[in-house]
Amino acid sequence: MRPLSIQRSVVAVPARLASSRLPDKVLAEIGGQPMIRRVLDRCSQAKGLSSVVLCTDSERLQELASRWGYPVLMTSETCSSGSERIASVADQLVAEAWGERVELWDVAQRMERLQTTSVINVQGDQPFLDPSVVTEMVAEFGRRDPVPAVVTPVYRLAASSLHKPAVVKTLLAHDGRALYFSRSAIPHVRDINPDEWHRHATYWGHVGMYGFRGDVLAGWDQLPASPLEDLERLEQLRLIEAGLTIATFPVEGTSLSVDTSEQLKEARRLAERFG
Repeated sequence: MRPLSIQRSVVAVPARLASSRLPDKVLAEIGGQPMIRRVLDRCSQAKGLSSVVLCTDSERLQELASRWGYPVLMTSETCSSGSERIASVADQLVAEAWGERVELWDVAQRMERLQTTSVINVQGDQPFLDPSVVTEMVAEFGRRDPVPAVVTPVYRLAASSLHKPAVVKTLLAHDGRALYFSRSAIPHVRDINPDEWHRHATYWGHVGMYGFRGDVLAGWDQLPASPLEDLERLEQLRLIEAGLTIATFPVEGTSLSVDTSEQLKEARRLAERFG
C-alpha cells in the first residue's frame, strides 16, 4: 500500500550516561550548559515540529529534561544503538506528536498515525547541531512522493577526510538514494592513486541524523540481522540490506559529535568562541 503523506514530525533524542569512551558525556558542560540541554534546545528551534522528546534509560536525565520542559520516554538499558532506543518507544513518540494516548488507538488508527508521522533521530552528543538541518529533514518528508522510508543529510566530503575510517561515506544513486554507507572511500577509482580519487569522483559524507517514517521505525526490531552492519559498525546498513529506501539531501557540512575527551575540549573551545 502506498504510504500516506506526512502530517506530523517529532524529534527523538536518544541519550544514555553509560558511554564506554566518555562516561556521562551528555552531561559535560559546554558553554555553561550540559551538552544534552544544548542539543534539546537547538532541536526545539527547528520549524515544523510537534515535539522534541528525550529517550533515555537514565532517571537522572529524565529528571533534568523534565525540569527543562521536555517530555521524556524511558527505555531499556539493553538498547544497543540510538535507533534501537527510539524504535522501542516508536508508538509513544508518534502519540506525542499527535497529543494522543497509545492505549486509545485501534489497529487502523495506529497504522495511520505511524504512516503519517516522521520521527527525526538526533544524537545527544551533537552540541552544535544546526536547527535548519532538522527543519529541512521535515520539509524533505513533505515534498517527496512517494514518502521514503528514511531521510538523511549528506555533505560534500573534503579530500583530507576521504580515507579516514571515522568519517562515514555515502554512495549515492543518480536520484539521490543512498546505495551504501562505508568507512572506506567509495567508489573505488581503479588504476588511480588513492590520493587523487577526489579529482575523479564526488564523495559524500554522512551526517549522523535520520528521519524515519513512523511505521518503518516501529518495525526496526523486525528487520533481519545485517552482516554488513556488524562488519562496518554502521546501523543504517540494516536498512539498506532490508531493501528500504534511504533518501538523501545535501547540506553544507556536518556538526561536531563529541565522543572523546579531545572532541570535548574542541567543543568547549568552539563554545567559548561562538557561544
